[in-house]
Amino acid sequence: MIKRLLKFAVLKIKGRSIVFDDAVRNADLLSLVFRNTLAALRGIIKLRQVVLLGKSVTLRSKYNMQLEKGITIGDYSTLDALSLNGLRIGASSSIGSFSILKVSGTLTSIGNKIDIGKNVGIGDFAHIGGAGGVVIGNDTIAGAYLSLHPENHVFTDKQQLIREQGVTRKGIIIGSNCWIGAKVTVLDGSQVGNGCVIAAGAVVNGIFPDNVVIGGVPAKILKEI
Repeated sequence: MIKRLLKFAVLKIKGRSIVFDDAVRNADLLSLVFRNTLAALRGIIKLRQVVLLGKSVTLRSKYNMQLEKGITIGDYSTLDALSLNGLRIGASSSIGSFSILKVSGTLTSIGNKIDIGKNVGIGDFAHIGGAGGVVIGNDTIAGAYLSLHPENHVFTDKQQLIREQGVTRKGIIIGSNCWIGAKVTVLDGSQVGNGCVIAAGAVVNGIFPDNVVIGGVPAKILKEI
């Protein structure tokens, strides 16, 4: 009975079906129901919509956020939408606990945007900046400690402090239906095509086509899918 009710709730909120493992006990499901009920109440109170907010989630510049139905934001995460073009998270996506999505790193030069598609799953401890703009396509999944940095410091003048030489911003684009392993770092100007797999620990700095496996430091194409 509990599993049937939860399946119905997931279908209504997330828009997709779910099949529970036979080893999951009713006590575990009841605990999940309790946690998600509290998270849904936080979303209704803070945002007046069906968004699951974990414990101690911080939302800054809410006027510039577009959080669609059924998304989940994990415990102790921060979303800061101060920017030129906002912060959007598509329907049924999830952001892991202890994550930071921060479009602007400074008040002296406001960042562009963070745009995350539908049904995207990002693991715990992610850090996503948006200075030069970040776009993540639908149905992409990522492990813990994902790090996206759409900005680079200029360091060409040896006579001047690096922090005073300014920055360049090209932006980052990650396609749809990608699988990004744990502890991947993506640098400014990178573009990853649709259907790609990025090996754990890779440092991505370049442009990659659709349907390839990439990995390494710096990342290179390992094989086609």
